[in-house]
Amino acid sequence: MNKNSIIGLVLIFALMMGYTLLMSPSKEELAEKKRVQDSIAAVNQAVLDSSKAQQARRDVLSQAAAAVQEIPAGVDSATVKANMQSVYGPFAISAQGEDQAYTIENDVLKLTINSKGGRIGQVELKEYKTFDGHPLVLFAQDSSAFELAFFSDTKPISTGGLFFKPAWKDARFDGNPEIRVEGSDSLQFAMRLYANAADTASLTDSYIEYLYTVRAGDYLVGLEISMVNMEGIVAHNTRELNINWNARLMRQEKNIENERLNSTIHFRHSDAEVDYLNERKDDRETIATRLKWVSFKQQFFSSVLIADDLFLSADISKIREPEKETRFLDYMQASLAIPYKPGTDQSVGMSFFFGPNKYNLMRKYKLDLERQIPLGWSFFLMQWINRFAVIPVFNFLEGFNLNYGIIILILTILLKIVLFPIAYKTYLSSAKMRLLKPEIDEINKKFPKQDDAMKKQQATMTLYKKAGVNPMSGCVPMLLQFPILIAMFRFFPASIELRQEAFLWAKDLSSYDSVLDLPFTIPFYGDHVSLFTLLMTISTIIYTKINNDMMSTGQQMPGMKTMMYLMPVMFLGFFNSYSSGLSYYYLLANLLTFAQMFLIRRFVNEDKLHAQIQENKKKPVKKSSFQKRLEEMAKQQGKR
Repeated sequence: MNKNSIIGLVLIFALMMGYTLLMSPSKEELAEKKRVQDSIAAVNQAVLDSSKAQQARRDVLSQAAAAVQEIPAGVDSATVKANMQSVYGPFAISAQGEDQAYTIENDVLKLTINSKGGRIGQVELKEYKTFDGHPLVLFAQDSSAFELAFFSDTKPISTGGLFFKPAWKDARFDGNPEIRVEGSDSLQFAMRLYANAADTASLTDSYIEYLYTVRAGDYLVGLEISMVNMEGIVAHNTRELNINWNARLMRQEKNIENERLNSTIHFRHSDAEVDYLNERKDDRETIATRLKWVSFKQQFFSSVLIADDLFLSADISKIREPEKETRFLDYMQASLAIPYKPGTDQSVGMSFFFGPNKYNLMRKYKLDLERQIPLGWSFFLMQWINRFAVIPVFNFLEGFNLNYGIIILILTILLKIVLFPIAYKTYLSSAKMRLLKPEIDEINKKFPKQDDAMKKQQATMTLYKKAGVNPMSGCVPMLLQFPILIAMFRFFPASIELRQEAFLWAKDLSSYDSVLDLPFTIPFYGDHVSLFTLLMTISTIIYTKINNDMMSTGQQMPGMKTMMYLMPVMFLGFFNSYSSGLSYYYLLANLLTFAQMFLIRRFVNEDKLHAQIQENKKKPVKKSSFQKRLEEMAKQQGKR
């Protein structure tokens, strides 16, 4: 390393330190930041306290129900029932019961519906497994809740702790607790919460009904909430009901940290704009406007509640589980308002989507569910590349039942073929600049002083102009390739098609490949060695070396070469725990770039190129009108 390089590195370090000090927040900013953090912490604690309070209330109500079922000798049962009436009001009869499970499954889903709360307590995706081979359960009965909340007179009622009765709408399955839907069939199954009944033998025609519709082979489950003969039971001033839905999302993938960074709540506004909560920390948002759907989204799977019309408002929150927790990812909570008109029977339609984050599958529902998949939606060019180029080609190649490692290879080759004209243009530009290097060196010798920097620059630009060389022509092709590189960075980690697909030593292309598990953790690197990432880093360093040799046209900024070699090493730590499919793609891209450079070198005659440059220098240089005006202004300035 020469003196200039050392000075350059020192200056870069000094600039970084100066920038850090300059951008450091003031005492007032730190105080404001702490105030905001304390406010967020208070909100999150309030959410937790609210959840605990709801659970405590359910426990109290359950204990009260048990007290009615098991009345000890000598205790006045009428007194206990009166107490139950004071707690539950017209729903006192539904506070008693046994929590029974009813199973409905089709080719892709297995739903468990509980009599307590009448809710879908557990969802299993039958076509997928967890990273360790267990059935893939989105949420379980002990880690989720779904309830309708409202007032009956002055009593707060939450259906989550009350017992529903089943109602089979299809006579074929009457009384059957386990139902399977096949072929092109569908079924409806209802759970009813009765009110104003004296006992379980004399149920009235006043009830709340959850009507579930399950179709064969479909990830969409219909839910219709009906209020039947609720006049005088629901408070007369009620204009909306609240749906409280929460779940602790269960871990599905090998890399739990990466899965947490890709899990959050997404929601779609009535104007079709899709937004989401912060993925990296606890977050909460109160939305006063109407929503179409709310989704508890994981890395590769989602649980979505979709309104047939619109939800009136929402209060949503996301709280990260402790780092030591290895079974759950995040605690998701949504409180959604639906309209209600007192004095009339009415129904509100909605649907659940329980399924994979697969672009074509989500897109077919025409609800913008696919906007949850991170394909670069914030930058139009990036999302167009993924939606209209990468995904169609990827899906086409899937039809040949090829290994996904081979599919990535073919996709990379196709992209390189499309980008070949850009690569050719880049090589020609670097070759011209390299051929002009001796003359650039002469100009540098002619103007060695710092005071002559402007003259040296003018002489260099004049040389480029005469030779017909544009020094920026090599940069533009690189900029054109940049959106594709970022699009691939988005596509591979988000592609469920790569999930649990093996290739060579990688057992799962959607997660990291490990050829060596370390007994310790290296900061900024991890506790394993990813061979694809290591090979990608080595190939990137080789590419940097070759590219520097080709593009070397004179003195570069001191320390720049060193920084260019340090960047791949820095990326080594970042990609080590990332998708092995992405590292494999970048490795292939580097190897194919080497092949392209070799072929182009074979077919580009640099002697003829040099002769063409010399011929260009003999031709008169045409000055643009803008350049003429600049020269005229310089002359006038000189005269003054």
